[in-house]
Amino acid sequence: MAKNTTAFVCNDCGSDFSKWMGQCPDCSAWNTIVEISLGPATRKTAASPRRGGYAGSQSEITTLAEVALQEQPRISTGIGELDRVLGGGLVPGSVILIGGHPGAGKSTLLLQTLCSLSQTQSALYVTGEESLQQVAMRANRLKLPTDKLQMMSETDVEAIGAATQRLQPKLLVVDSIQVMHMAEISSAPGSVSQVRECAAYLTRFAKQTGTVLFLVGHVTKDGSLAGPKVLEHMIDCSILLEGGDDSRFRTLRGQKNRFGAVNELGVFAMTEQGLKEVKNPSAIFLSRDEEISSGSLVTVVWEGTRPLLVEIQALVDDSPFGNPRRVAVGLDQNRLAMLLAVLHRHGGLMVGDKDVFVNVVGGVKVMETSADLSTLLSIVSSFKDRALPRDMVVFGEVGLSGEIRPVPSGQERLFEAAKHGFTKAIVPAANVPKGGVKGMQVIAVKRLADALQHV
Repeated sequence: MAKNTTAFVCNDCGSDFSKWMGQCPDCSAWNTIVEISLGPATRKTAASPRRGGYAGSQSEITTLAEVALQEQPRISTGIGELDRVLGGGLVPGSVILIGGHPGAGKSTLLLQTLCSLSQTQSALYVTGEESLQQVAMRANRLKLPTDKLQMMSETDVEAIGAATQRLQPKLLVVDSIQVMHMAEISSAPGSVSQVRECAAYLTRFAKQTGTVLFLVGHVTKDGSLAGPKVLEHMIDCSILLEGGDDSRFRTLRGQKNRFGAVNELGVFAMTEQGLKEVKNPSAIFLSRDEEISSGSLVTVVWEGTRPLLVEIQALVDDSPFGNPRRVAVGLDQNRLAMLLAVLHRHGGLMVGDKDVFVNVVGGVKVMETSADLSTLLSIVSSFKDRALPRDMVVFGEVGLSGEIRPVPSGQERLFEAAKHGFTKAIVPAANVPKGGVKGMQVIAVKRLADALQHV
């Protein structure tokens, strides 16, 4: 009988070591190395001749110029927002990892997609967390076509591999990767070794056969993907479905994509018939009150390949405590503290003894720096208790010396704001279009003091 061995693996980067260490030498992360149990055939499974190598692997060495170039045909999912996040559709042989909090709608979105695509493509849905009856009840409740979608309830990836070899589906969903296991690995499902080997086995199959593989992944409390970090390196596309229980809207954001733009955003609405795509998300995030109030301002952020209009609200109030609070929802907390320091130094406004709260309406997370100027002006509006015009839009990056830096795609942002009825804009001087924008007054600013004078 072969002796079981153990290894020490870093959860962040996936590197393995012969002994435990407090800090990973490869990624410098602390307390991320865990001990895992390896079965007697674990090392063999990673590159077993019985399973073959990756698709397209050759023994000969060739130059890059001699590689045959052919356009990969994409498969449309029938859902425009999902196609946008994926970069235009599904690429044969690609592996897509979709994560999200429990109840976000991951299984619902994939069930809708596969039920629709199964009418024209062979599709297999493997569920490891729910019974077939539960999935059928959801499909009937959503009134989806279920006559051609093939279902399987299994957690053994080798049994799944045998079934897929027999059926040869073009689309395969595994829900979820954390409950899958291999019999020759002694550790429990969800462990580092199980998730890594199961994902590697399924990825090999997808590359060899040209199957589009969807993997459903769980997330931790802080929103990061559960399991080893090496899982994100194996797959081709990683998307995250975000949305709280208090909101009917869900945002699908691309975090990694080898076939399209990163940070692409898709917006869905959760209804009784499942997730419905929102084709004009700016109209939803701009549902403002009729009464003009201070501390509210609209900015234009760039999400993937399109502009998106969002409202930023700020509240400045007297602090009842000795240590004033700085709270940012949807923005970077550290960047808010930096902007307040710039406002004091180059704007002449002191809010150090007051509580400052900033919120991006609609639950959108703003990742870029184009919202700096609009954030500062909304804080000034609340501090002075003076409302800003409803038809004004503001964007621009603020530097530490008080300069207003240009942002990418400034002209497209202005055109998008003009389409929604905005007639006034304060933007960096380098982003002002030469021909102007029809029906819009564009004000160019170079310093923070210039922007404060205009408002």
